Amino acid sequence: MSEYNPSSSIAEEFINDEEILKTIEFGRKNSKNREMIEQVLEKAKEARGLTYKEAFLLLSCELEDLNNEILILAKELKQRFYGNRIVLFAPLYLSNYCVNGCIYCPYHYKNKTIRRKKLTQEEIKEEVIALQEMGHKRLALETGEDPVNCPIEYVIESIKTIYSVHHKNGDTRRVNVNIAATTVENYKKLRDAGIGTYILFQETYNKNNYEELHPTGPKHNYAYHTEAMDRAMEAGIDDVGCGVLFGLNNYEYDFIGLLMHGEHLEAKFGVGPHTMSVPRIRPADDVNPEEFTNAISDEIFMKIVALIRIAVPYTGIIVSTRENEETRSKVLQLGVSQISGGSRTSVGGYAEEEKEDENSAQFETSDNRTLDEVVNWLLENGHIPSFCTACYREGRTGDRFMRLVKSGEIANICQPNAVMTLKEYLEDYASEDTVEKGLKIIEREVPNIKNKKVRKIAEEYLSNIENGERDFRF
Repeated sequence: MSEYNPSSSIAEEFINDEEILKTIEFGRKNSKNREMIEQVLEKAKEARGLTYKEAFLLLSCELEDLNNEILILAKELKQRFYGNRIVLFAPLYLSNYCVNGCIYCPYHYKNKTIRRKKLTQEEIKEEVIALQEMGHKRLALETGEDPVNCPIEYVIESIKTIYSVHHKNGDTRRVNVNIAATTVENYKKLRDAGIGTYILFQETYNKNNYEELHPTGPKHNYAYHTEAMDRAMEAGIDDVGCGVLFGLNNYEYDFIGLLMHGEHLEAKFGVGPHTMSVPRIRPADDVNPEEFTNAISDEIFMKIVALIRIAVPYTGIIVSTRENEETRSKVLQLGVSQISGGSRTSVGGYAEEEKEDENSAQFETSDNRTLDEVVNWLLENGHIPSFCTACYREGRTGDRFMRLVKSGEIANICQPNAVMTLKEYLEDYASEDTVEKGLKIIEREVPNIKNKKVRKIAEEYLSNIENGERDFRF
């Protein structure tokens, strides 16, 4: 039996089954231990994060008044670290060819009803133009795993194509990449191609469950998949994003595993995950979510988001269009800092909407609003929709970014950058009603830029944007 060791390079030591089960037992046993829970809450208020064991104690808490305190604290920490800013992005699916047998994903190789498709470089250009027409500046590149139909060379070429497109006032300023676990050599190629964050969902941290869910294909290898972030960081990719697919396994186990993974990256590399994603299983071609009995309620989902914000206050939390408008509205308050908008989960679909009988989507979306409708909604609720990519482009990644976030200094950069990218969106893409609401938010937020020199420069930049100039950043 392996022992828990957060600094280890071995998956079963930094994600340790015995330690997770002990933690679950501990949390359940102390779910009404007021004194212990209050002590953890007091520590959490220091905004330095919690251990996986402390966070799970709060997740297990059955005392209503303290559960309310947890939600209130999450809202406070969200404001302290990220303010009202919400970063927007869109997924771009390049290919759904896949050699894996994942039973929860319609891309699995045995599925004969899904339409297989791989975008050409010309089609990628058309997709990017359509995304730039919406106003998107940040994309998340997605593919199935297929070394023949989708080799790393195709991915690299596609990234170069995406960055090369400059349509009207549009450009893609950051490409995050969500592709299968690969080698250090291939991660170096991604780094050299100028990616932003490398994202890989663990799906579930329970090894036995993981292997059952991935019966065939290279993804079946639990250790290789779980150790992928280590290889990416060894290759020089500073920013990585973790996540699980809630509903595949016991949520308590995966909540602990996710936080353990974050602690491992901190212990080994000194830099925790840039983002954490919290998708829940959704209907898809050849996939019925009702067959997965570990689905979690909205109440548990919101508590998970709140506790990730409390346990890992520096990380960006991502919620996609898997969640509907109502749920997204709630979790935005509790800790979410990044959302997708106007998303298509099919291969193609932005340049030309996919026909009903040509389904190539990975999952059904619950929030089908346009990007402008999402921006309008965010503004209406007092948020600052942000298309900012400045930190990545200024080299504020990895430990440099983390120092800024943990110290709270990031607001001096993010606040003006968010306002300026919003102004660009209002000038180039927004509907009349969105423009009206957006200008009011900008008028409200500019005086809140604490540094007088930065505020003065931001005001000059905003004026320049109005006069047709673009891409200012701090």
